[in-house]
Amino acid sequence: MTAAKLVIHSDPDILGGIPVFVGTRVPMKTLLDYLEAGDSLDEFLDHFPSVSRDQAIAALELAKEMLTAYANPA
Repeated sequence: MTAAKLVIHSDPDILGGIPVFVGTRVPMKTLLDYLEAGDSLDEFLDHFPSVSRDQAIAALELAKEMLTAYANPA
C-alpha cells in the first residue's frame, strides 16, 4: 500500500470522488487552501479535528514529492 493510500482516499460516494483524508470527509485541497491563505497547520487542524497531524504532514510530504517529480522528470 502506498503512502497516498494511507492518508488520502478517493471514492465516488464521498464528495463525488474528491480526494479526502482517510476516515474523514475533509478534502486534501482544503489543507492546501488554508496554507495558501497564510493559515498555519495548527489552525487547519483546529478547524478539522478529524484530520490528524500525522495525516496532514504525510499528505504535505506526498504533495511535495509529487511536485518535485513533476518539476524534475527523470
